[in-house]
Amino acid sequence: MANNPRRSLLYMPGSNTRALEKARSLDADVLILDLEDAVSPAQKSYAREQVLAAVTAGGYGPRELVVRVNGFDTEWGRKDIEAFANAPISALCLPKVESAAEIHAVVQVLQQAGANSKIKLWAMAETPRGILAVNDIAGAHPRMDGIVLGTSDLAKDLRVPHTAQRLGMLTSLGICVLAARAHGIDVFDGVHLDLEDEQGLLFACEQGVELGFDGKTLIHPKQLAITNQAFSPSEAVIARASKIKAAWQNAEAEGKGVVLVDGRLVEALHVEEAVRVLAIAQQIAERDSK
Repeated sequence: MANNPRRSLLYMPGSNTRALEKARSLDADVLILDLEDAVSPAQKSYAREQVLAAVTAGGYGPRELVVRVNGFDTEWGRKDIEAFANAPISALCLPKVESAAEIHAVVQVLQQAGANSKIKLWAMAETPRGILAVNDIAGAHPRMDGIVLGTSDLAKDLRVPHTAQRLGMLTSLGICVLAARAHGIDVFDGVHLDLEDEQGLLFACEQGVELGFDGKTLIHPKQLAITNQAFSPSEAVIARASKIKAAWQNAEAEGKGVVLVDGRLVEALHVEEAVRVLAIAQQIAERDSK
């Protein structure tokens, strides 16, 4: 699980040169440069070349770069994977993954292409089969680094309304969070489709935080501010984490085995989480200062 902030993950169409340029200045933690849904079949090869040129040119600063490739079973999928096997990106995002075997197949292509060992894999969970297999998928290979919810496709396949509360999807969302935590990787919530509904976006972000997601995928830059704020540790959370860390360190120095903070027992697991929160908060502060 990454300690770097992955609050906001913005999809950017790979065939749009202007969007790829604009992305260099956007306040997104992660840019998902899309070769799949946002690109028409006629532009697939062009988009691949555009994105490869953009990431090679660089200039994206601290933003983490992820490329969403086309499905492995399509005519473009294997070429996408080979093209980015040694590109300066963090991960490849694989759409509609439904089995661990698909992860192994992609890993084999990466190995044959002499892939950079640092390139990780993110799997999209957006079908019933994918949800039911997500535990195997999450632990399929050491390159696995994230699970991304595709809630629009999932709602359609489950035949449930995509309401604000997302009641019909809560079981699926929870299963994905469990699988990610079981294998020590990150998990990201699906998109909010209504660009004019800021209150709805805020509610979805707050719900995502409560469900345990590390961040949220987005479809437009105007959604960044609300999402970054919602998935950032609050001042109260940071203050408590600092207090827990300090109290634990003092107790260790004094040889004490029991630590109380504001009347509550603190154990090693609380300290571990406090350290993670403080690390993320520090990185967010450093980014904001730049």
